[in-house]
Amino acid sequence: MMLPKITGTEFTKRRDRLVERMHERAIDMAVLFSNLLDPSAVRYFSDFSAVNESAAMVILPDKKTTLCSGQASYDYALVKNRLSESEIKVFPEIGEVSGFEYDFAGQLNFKTFFKDIQTGYNVKRIGIAGRLTFPAIIFNALKEIFPQAEIVDIDGDIYAFRMIKSEEEIACMDKSAQIISDVFFECMPQTKAGMTELEIQALLEASMLTKGAESYVQAFAPMVASGPENSYISMCRNTLRHIQESEIISIAAGSCYEGYNGIICTPHILGKIPKVIRDAVMCAFDALEAASAKMKPGAGAADILNTYTAYLEKYGYIEFCPYGSLHSTGLLECEAPVFSVENNREIRENMTMCIDAYFKGMTWGSFRIEDCYVIEKSGARQMTSYNKKVLPKVFGF
Repeated sequence: MMLPKITGTEFTKRRDRLVERMHERAIDMAVLFSNLLDPSAVRYFSDFSAVNESAAMVILPDKKTTLCSGQASYDYALVKNRLSESEIKVFPEIGEVSGFEYDFAGQLNFKTFFKDIQTGYNVKRIGIAGRLTFPAIIFNALKEIFPQAEIVDIDGDIYAFRMIKSEEEIACMDKSAQIISDVFFECMPQTKAGMTELEIQALLEASMLTKGAESYVQAFAPMVASGPENSYISMCRNTLRHIQESEIISIAAGSCYEGYNGIICTPHILGKIPKVIRDAVMCAFDALEAASAKMKPGAGAADILNTYTAYLEKYGYIEFCPYGSLHSTGLLECEAPVFSVENNREIRENMTMCIDAYFKGMTWGSFRIEDCYVIEKSGARQMTSYNKKVLPKVFGF
């Protein structure tokens, strides 16, 4: 069976589309930066994500493209780069963060590289991507070599490209969602009272890797937040706390396949389920069902999210809901754009999205339910399957 992947021709189309946008915005050079927290910009155009370093890409209006690697990841860049006509160069500024000094033949620095570009191109406007992580050492080199150039943000342009997924991307998203769904089906029955949060994390990670994930989602490792105090923390690191029967265990985990992320968040209980927890989980589940039914091409975010909050208000849980999140997903588990009542963004066909219910601060703890969807002509198709199949059965609603 052929496994889904992004072909080389798609990477070329992406680069060419960005070059077209550069011409539209009169941008003479684009500089993209990615690191371990957000590998998405460079990977989107090349399939390269540095192992223990950062990465960059420089694109010029004539389509000349340079993939920029650190020293240690250079061989991996040679193997992974899918943009065949691009060149690969090594820069110490994006190498290992300790500033480890390699004796690497052909090593440049960004000042020298930008000076070479300056001799052949009239650079008056520079677009940068990765603005929240873009390093000062590269930014300052740009300012020094091109002191008169205007530097503008192109993150929004790239996120706009990524918002609507191709058939290949949806296939990869489906595979990632299948992996993480199968992980939960396999691992949740294996959890037992007395296990630590870290032991459950180990179960989840081992399962996703054996099922073909390249890793867990880049944003976070699997989170197993147990009991009233630990579950109160929205994003956390797991501990040696032993899980107990009849207490809330809020589990969040996702798999990364070919760079694309599938995510599930779910409440988990061992043994007898207290009625107060059962009622809250049922309300959150039903509210998400009502909201996701509205996720159709042409729908506005306000109608979807207002449906969700109206359900919580009706059943008395709105005070425990800091937010109901509706966001795009893909190369990042949570990526732009976010959808809110205020911006009322339109849902469009071939978006891949997450919607979640976050119930926080009840006396017995907190939990989240989250799933991935793809928007098809007829509406939203849920890609992750664990919550829909298991929660009504286990919690008895």
